[in-house]
Amino acid sequence: MASLRADLKGARVYLIDAYGYVFRAYYGLPPLTRKSDGAPVGAAMGFASMLNKLLEDHFVNGDGTHIAVVFDAGAKTFRNEIFEDYKANRDETPDDLVPQFAFIHATPKAFGLASVERVGFEADDLIATYARLVHEAGG
Repeated sequence: MASLRADLKGARVYLIDAYGYVFRAYYGLPPLTRKSDGAPVGAAMGFASMLNKLLEDHFVNGDGTHIAVVFDAGAKTFRNEIFEDYKANRDETPDDLVPQFAFIHATPKAFGLASVERVGFEADDLIATYARLVHEAGG
């Protein structure tokens, strides 16, 4: 852990809430399908485009030093144990978004980026924890 802390001194770390990008792409962009078979790909393409833009804007010029794309694990979290109706009013995931998840999860690796998810925790929880650790390490 000591070497990790030394590596983070002065770091400018970007922690990306993956599904924040995904749903922004899904609802903010027109639907897009793959020509060969008509499969929906708009959210996956939008997600990749937003990551690419972030990299161009903040890493090509050296502004950012570290990046991780953080996913919700899609399971119940400790919040459900605290409050049974947590997210009970949230709509189901749209049918045309579900088949895009495999592409979406593969995208960070295709960009050579770290990808993080942990059962029992939401991306927000992980991002807050990593942000605190980076801050404590001087980043």
